[in-house]
Amino acid sequence: MNYQLDDIDKKILDFLVENTRMPFTEIAKQMDVSAGTIHVRVKKMEDAGIILGSSLSIDYSKLDYNFTAFIGILLTKSNHTQEVLKQLSLIPNVVEASVTSGKYNIFCKMRAKNTEDAKKIIYQIDDIQDVMRTESMISMEEYISDKNRLINAVSI
Repeated sequence: MNYQLDDIDKKILDFLVENTRMPFTEIAKQMDVSAGTIHVRVKKMEDAGIILGSSLSIDYSKLDYNFTAFIGILLTKSNHTQEVLKQLSLIPNVVEASVTSGKYNIFCKMRAKNTEDAKKIIYQIDDIQDVMRTESMISMEEYISDKNRLINAVSI
């Protein structure tokens, strides 16, 4: 059964998307409801799997990780996908990985300090058993990077 968001839930999510560290008391004050109401609503949305916890946004460029690439991975056999995903998860520079249809079995995003660092990471991926080949695409500029932006368009 799907949890149905109402106006109050949506407003709470709006506040939390804007600032995940905003205290429930502050949200309650701005919405003119009790802090207990906010707490109960957030707990219900967590239990329903709508809120998966709070997250922190990190500007990796400030840590000298200025190189971003997307890597399409073609496997020898698609039934090896889960094992390759496990191996990818051991490479900390691989920050996203998705099982895909089409040309590649897996498509991932990686961050590196520079091209030399990226080359080492790509070689690590190439060396995973059952990876037939990879194709890399360098990101010239990240224009949209907001996992929460869809919530503003979700209608209740």
